[in-house]
Amino acid sequence: MSNVNFDALLSTTLANYRDQLTDNVFTDRVLTNHLMSKGRIRMLNGGTKIVEPLIYGQNSTVASYSGYDTISLTAQTGITAAEYDWKQYAASIAISGIEEAKNNGEQEIINLLEAKIMQAEESMREGFNDMFYADGTGNSGKDWNGLGNIIEASGTVGNINRATAGNEYWRSYEENTATALTIAQMATAYNTVSVGNDHPDLVLTTQTLFEKYEALLQPQLRYTDAKTADAGFQNLLFKAAPVVFDTSCTAGVMYFINSKYLTLVGHSGKWFQQTEFVRPENLDARYALIMCYGNLTCRNAKKQGKLTAKTA
Repeated sequence: MSNVNFDALLSTTLANYRDQLTDNVFTDRVLTNHLMSKGRIRMLNGGTKIVEPLIYGQNSTVASYSGYDTISLTAQTGITAAEYDWKQYAASIAISGIEEAKNNGEQEIINLLEAKIMQAEESMREGFNDMFYADGTGNSGKDWNGLGNIIEASGTVGNINRATAGNEYWRSYEENTATALTIAQMATAYNTVSVGNDHPDLVLTTQTLFEKYEALLQPQLRYTDAKTADAGFQNLLFKAAPVVFDTSCTAGVMYFINSKYLTLVGHSGKWFQQTEFVRPENLDARYALIMCYGNLTCRNAKKQGKLTAKTA
């Protein structure tokens, strides 16, 4: 027979850890930390799809005029939407009967639970980070969207096929030649996806290419972004963007990210939502789940770029 008070203690402790769990998972890795610091996380309460409105054409009625000139009232196109599927992510926490017996005091069981939460936290942190560099096809397409899908010159993202004529606005800049990394290549990528003061605010790459960039710089030009450094990440600056490495980044790739157009979307009712601890009838253990619904979305792929097949 399940001890109701004991189950309530476990569930309450887990619930109280929810905000801390969310923060720890998304502030310990470069990309998600950057999205959080820029306010690029949005909660929705439902919908069959995650919809991101897109502007791909100008308003043709804009024109100078004089006096009683006619002003065009032509109905405008140029607005569409990218649609992303909701994806699910979860971790389970289990406490066996023997663990409960060995930690039978209230404080002891709370300490045990906190250790298991930390274990789940680290695993979720790594799992999210790996997915956000991939292309969303992992685990039979159940994985969340990632930069490997968003920042591409071809393929379909947000239900929009970039190969279709007229969808050029949805193609990212990609330079794919097997050469050693150069400053000139980085400059072309950065400038190509920039318009005025709308430019990349983060350059993400591997440790190998980060060190190559560091070697290319003259010592007196090795400036860093203080905010990124304060968050605990080693970085250098390229133009106005911090350059940071991540072990999960795909080998040979350097991403030029304008996070203004990236959003980590979560479901407000299922965002690190935990279930109560329950004991199945045929098992000597209690279980709870931590669940997340959401996805990584983009609403302007043309402002993103990458270099691939680069070496030191």
